[in-house]
Order: sequence, then structure tokens, then C-alpha cells
Amino acid sequence: MKKLIVYHNARCSKSREVLEILTKKGIETEVVEYLKKPLTKKVLKDLLMKLNLKPIDIVRTNEDIFKKKFKGKNFKDEEWIQILIENPTLLQRPIVVDEYKAVIARPAESVLEFIARRK
Repeated sequence: MKKLIVYHNARCSKSREVLEILTKKGIETEVVEYLKKPLTKKVLKDLLMKLNLKPIDIVRTNEDIFKKKFKGKNFKDEEWIQILIENPTLLQRPIVVDEYKAVIARPAESVLEFIARRK
């Protein structure tokens, strides 16, 4: 079984919790700290396809930057993708990815269902 990719924010308790769950289960992971190394448009589009979501669906709408700059405005999907690239703190987290699917692991325990379906 290939390792999982975890898009991780070290300051996020849910993100740390997911990594802990995966480690305890002995699942090999590749951790991507997306705040330090921003996502490319290609990676973000691939994530959206695996999540089966639209860009607005992975935006953290309770972040201050969202409330100040983006709340109440209508953007096209391509514009939201660019906004997420330029403002990575707006990205929902953690996102756990395998070859074909992805999940926003909130609550953290939802990652257990995701890994159970991989077998």
C-alpha cells in the first residue's frame, strides 16, 4: 500500500491529531507543510478532484482574512484556486490523500474510515 500524503499545519490540533492516528496505525505518511511550501495550481486541482469538491468547499470561512477580504464576494472556481494559492491559511486541514481519493479529516477520527476503505 502506498503511503498517504497529509497536507498539514503544525499549529492545527486536528492536523497533529491525524498524524498521531496514522503513526499509531503504522501507516507511512508524507507530510506536506503547505504553509511553508505553497501548493501549485496543478496540485490544488488534483486535490479538488480527489476530494470531489469545488474550491469554495475547502475554504476556511471563519479565518479573519476570509472575513476581511473575501466574505460576501462571488468568485469563479479558478479565482478561488488562485486565492487559496496566495492565502494558504484559508485551506481546510488536514487533507489526507492516497492515489485516488482524498478526505478533509475533520473530525480527526474520520481518517480511520478513509484508511479502512483503502484495504
